[in-house]
Amino acid sequence: MKSIIEYAETEFRSFSEKPFCPVDSLILSQLSYINFDSVVPAYMEGVETVRLADCLKSEHFTVMLGETRVPKKNKALLLAAAASPRFREIHMSAYVSEFDPEEEKQFSAVSYILPDNTVYIAFRGTDDTLVGWKEDLRLAFVFPVPSQTRALAYLLEMATRFSGDLMVGGHSKGGNLAVYSALAAPQSVQRRIMRVYDHDGPGFKEGTLDSEGYRCIEDRIEKTVPQSSLIGMLLEGHKRYTVVESVRIGVMQHDPFSWKISGDSFVTAEEVSDGAQYMNRTIHDWLGGLSAEEFSKFVDLLFNVLDAGDARTFSEITQEWKRNFTAIFAAIRETDPEMRKFIAELMRDFAVLLLHNLRRKRNVPADLPSAD
Repeated sequence: MKSIIEYAETEFRSFSEKPFCPVDSLILSQLSYINFDSVVPAYMEGVETVRLADCLKSEHFTVMLGETRVPKKNKALLLAAAASPRFREIHMSAYVSEFDPEEEKQFSAVSYILPDNTVYIAFRGTDDTLVGWKEDLRLAFVFPVPSQTRALAYLLEMATRFSGDLMVGGHSKGGNLAVYSALAAPQSVQRRIMRVYDHDGPGFKEGTLDSEGYRCIEDRIEKTVPQSSLIGMLLEGHKRYTVVESVRIGVMQHDPFSWKISGDSFVTAEEVSDGAQYMNRTIHDWLGGLSAEEFSKFVDLLFNVLDAGDARTFSEITQEWKRNFTAIFAAIRETDPEMRKFIAELMRDFAVLLLHNLRRKRNVPADLPSAD
């Protein structure tokens, strides 16, 4: 079995010898988490490009990799791709990274130009920032969120700059942005989109996929989720998906470096695990019982508490845990009693649903599927 790093290290065939595949998409999506600001032409610099192989500039590694979740693995993947005859001649362009706490937007994208001039647009998933995660939570009741609007604008700009076929993709929130940009694009752009790759990305507010735009690109979406998928099964998502085996357990399977590859394809399973289905049903039921106003209030309260320590990222919260957790607990104590009661009631409702679905799961005969 291989990881995406080992695949990049050992797959030497060109794209003309072996066509672009979902594993290639996951690699380009994961590379989009790297801060390419200092090495890839910026979004505003027209059609300037740089070879992926030329991104290996050690003097920039600290900035490029410092804020990624697993810098050593991202570095290993970058080194492997930059050395590989399959990936090193890919050109990169139009890197953009935008962070706006006021707008509650965390957005980044980069375009890869393949040897046949097909453009693969990779949207970055959620980073470590509190703002990024807050925007993710709003996907349940807000449509479109700022990053979705920005993703569409980016796709349309790339469709204008480059004349080749298009592919869009991403991991986690990046997969959601890829699907949204494709379904919201005008038909003239949709006709140029060959594939939409959604790697364990969350779904959409209910009713979004009833649109004509989604029906036009539905058969070109390739969604992949790990066996214990939580993120990728949230909300209303693409109904057809491939389940990938992982070397990790539980929610940690969201990590693309853990996905198993055999030869040049993912190692697949028949369905997501029972535990994942149970948890996803519970979250779906819980969200279904909340109004948009209630959920928005919950999200604001949650992040107001997390913001109390003045940390920008979850990593900063844990690194300065004494100071930040003291501030967080103080913020909880100072929260209005009515707000504390509101949060307690939401948590109680979630716990009740957990128990209800667990009993329901145990009462279903082993040879029968659970009913939704």
